[in-house]
Amino acid sequence: MVRIALACLAALSLAACTAGYSGGVEPIRGSITYNGQPRTKLTKAPIGSTFEHTFNDQYGRPVVETYRIQPDRSLLLIHRYVRIEYF
Repeated sequence: MVRIALACLAALSLAACTAGYSGGVEPIRGSITYNGQPRTKLTKAPIGSTFEHTFNDQYGRPVVETYRIQPDRSLLLIHRYVRIEYF
């Protein structure tokens, strides 16, 4: 009985942690999906393909993000890194 209660509690806790989050990386200012999905859809790109988007963050550092095209043609941000430039 205790095991069942603990299993239910664990399942509810996990569901609460992932509610409202679609996976991937959370967008930041400058991300393509920062204010939601873009209005235009990538109709010619194959589903599942990836592409990179580069922009400067609020500190002027170059940020590179990788997006994957989902089956509904929406974009999923799957990876982000800050490019370190040595002068």
